Order: sequence, then structure tokens, then C-alpha cells
Amino acid sequence: MRLILMTLLALALATAVGLGATWLTSTRGVDLATLKIGAWAARPRVGSSDIDPYARATIARSGELPVGTGDGISFIARTDDDNRPLDGRCDVVVSGVTPAARFWTLTLYDTKGHLIANSLGRYGFTSQEIVRGSDGSFEVRIASRARTGNWLPTGGLDRYQLVLRLFDTPVGVATRTQRDAPMPAIATQGCP
Repeated sequence: MRLILMTLLALALATAVGLGATWLTSTRGVDLATLKIGAWAARPRVGSSDIDPYARATIARSGELPVGTGDGISFIARTDDDNRPLDGRCDVVVSGVTPAARFWTLTLYDTKGHLIANSLGRYGFTSQEIVRGSDGSFEVRIASRARTGNWLPTGGLDRYQLVLRLFDTPVGVATRTQRDAPMPAIATQGCP
């Protein structure tokens, strides 16, 4: 009788650990084959047939449609370059240049992947509409109150994430360093 109880307890524990690990990897993901450049992270194989099972589970759970490997790549930033979480109550500046791409978008999302509601209906910028400096660099200010230039409103949200999608770009699986793909810097400047 004791053997049966111990076996059932072991099976229950194994089931709980297995389901817990599955839930964690499908909701938070894992860092398998992740490309990190500064605060930006991408998983270049997500849009290919070489996708790992954890990324496949994450996509199945979220329902998102990944950018195909031949079409481009998506980078996500949840922190600034000093590893501080992106805070909607602070002023955050995204500046510099992007890797070579025919077209790109920079979009602001909440932590669940939803667009942040705002009265302007401004959720991001594209490479065609952003105001640039004479050297081709740009500066986007992300803040709760209006700013001059390229501004994205946060609505005072506590945490958010930035997604930079590069379309028709050489950046991908073989990219390893900032020199291969010059990513924009992310700096927190003003915080209450």
C-alpha cells in the first residue's frame, strides 16, 4: 500500500513540475537561439522551419504571426541599455540608426503584446515617416506627456516593450554583434 501511495505522489509531483515548466516556457519563453544586441533581443529562427519547440509553443499560445526568415526579423526591448525596465512614467529616448533594411517599424506594446491605447492613435513609427537628422540618425522620445519631434505616448503605463521589425534585411541567423547590426540605443533620461 505504501508503494502505491509513494508512486502516486511521485506521479502527481512529476505532473505538477511538467505542467509548471510548460506554462513558464510558453508564457515567458526561453533564450534558445536568441540574438542579443544591447537591450534588443530577437529569435531569428522563429519565422523558419528550424523553430525550436519552446518558441513554437509560445507562438501557438499567443497567436502571433512571426515575421518569416526571408521577410525580416523582429527585435524586442523590455529594458534600456542599462538593464532598467522600460517605465511609461519615465522619459525614454531611442536614438541612433537601424541596421540596413528596406523598411522598418518601431512599435510600443504593453507587456502582454497589446497596443497601448492613446488619444492620438500613435502606436509607433515607420522608416518612411520618422524625422531624421542630417546624418540619417533619429531620436524617438517615449513619454507620458507630449514632447517635440518623434514622440510616442505611454499613457503613464508602468511597463512596456518596444518592437523593432526590420523587413528585407541581411540581419538574421548569422548576425552576432553590434557591428553586424547597429541597433538604436535606449536610454532612460527623466524619471519621477
